[in-house]
Amino acid sequence: MRTAAPAETAAMPLTRERIVQAALAEVEADGVAALSMRKVGQRLGREAMSLYHHFPSKQHLLDAMIDHMLLTTREPPENLPPIEKLRFVMYEFRATANRFPALYPLRAVHRLNTPVGVRYIESILRLVRSVVPDDELAARTFRTVGYFVTGASLDETAGYARGPSAAEPVSGEFIQRECPTLARAAPYFQAEHWDRTFELGVDALLCALQREVDALSAGPSDAPT
Repeated sequence: MRTAAPAETAAMPLTRERIVQAALAEVEADGVAALSMRKVGQRLGREAMSLYHHFPSKQHLLDAMIDHMLLTTREPPENLPPIEKLRFVMYEFRATANRFPALYPLRAVHRLNTPVGVRYIESILRLVRSVVPDDELAARTFRTVGYFVTGASLDETAGYARGPSAAEPVSGEFIQRECPTLARAAPYFQAEHWDRTFELGVDALLCALQREVDALSAGPSDAPT
């Protein structure tokens, strides 16, 4: 049973930032699906209706929580070459997901169409465009990088991180007997190997991107006469 907020907490002025922080704590405790304005109000020692003066709806609060998450994302150092800045933002995307693991599944499918969200997309697209001298390839690169870092971060925060999800998970003995290739691979699926796996994916993407950029820079090859 949730305990009442301390009297000193209830007496503090209610602000958007305090509401967002309380909502983030609520999500960390019980998950996004269980979030409600009533529960956030209880955590703050206030009636739910008082929150609506700051957020017209729960969706507005969710948007603000995603904005807060985005604003914690570090920008790459200015002295890095463009492609290394892209590597930095890929790692930072993953790091941000792991700072907000309970919220990240929502972030993974959330359309970033608040002012904060679209500015974040613009900043990444500008970075990609500084690497890729072609609008179409830059757009495809942006999406491809997004597929990889979104999937990797979702798996680490809400997939393997949570363990088996089947109602009746198969036993280790079953896997050894029926799926020997999986049995040999399984140790490398564990958390202690995630860093190296992520590094392999980042390197593969950036190497492929560099080949595409080099091909564009070289221009069309001379056709045989």
